[in-house]
Amino acid sequence: MTLDMTTIPERYRDCRSFSFGDGPRLATELAALVVNGRKTATVSTPDEPDASTVGEYWIVLDGEKRPVCVIETLELMLRRFDEVDAQFAFEEGEGDRSLSYWREAHETYFRRLGVFSPDMTLLCERFRLVEVLAPMDLNA
Repeated sequence: MTLDMTTIPERYRDCRSFSFGDGPRLATELAALVVNGRKTATVSTPDEPDASTVGEYWIVLDGEKRPVCVIETLELMLRRFDEVDAQFAFEEGEGDRSLSYWREAHETYFRRLGVFSPDMTLLCERFRLVEVLAPMDLNA
């Protein structure tokens, strides 16, 4: 499915777009957490080709590639997996927001990608919600 730029306000049409996670279900779940204000942080590997820059706006897509919101990158920092702290885990907004949940969920995720190591370097990003383009139900 191609992104229909006509549904995006003109001021964001030059922004890059992405989906969280590694599949449609996870992309929709995480996008809903952003839209509902619970998720304000994320991690990726530093070698991902679409790395963000501070101040950059992004269009977040759901699992069906529909634009749901716009976020702005506020902070980027390199941190080892085993150095991610409870505050950052809480800001990621997933599960019960605990560090133990974060570690388990992200170890599973990075193992699926074939790149997990307890001392792997992560690009930790904090962002803010700029605008909601499509309301989402957290329970959907």
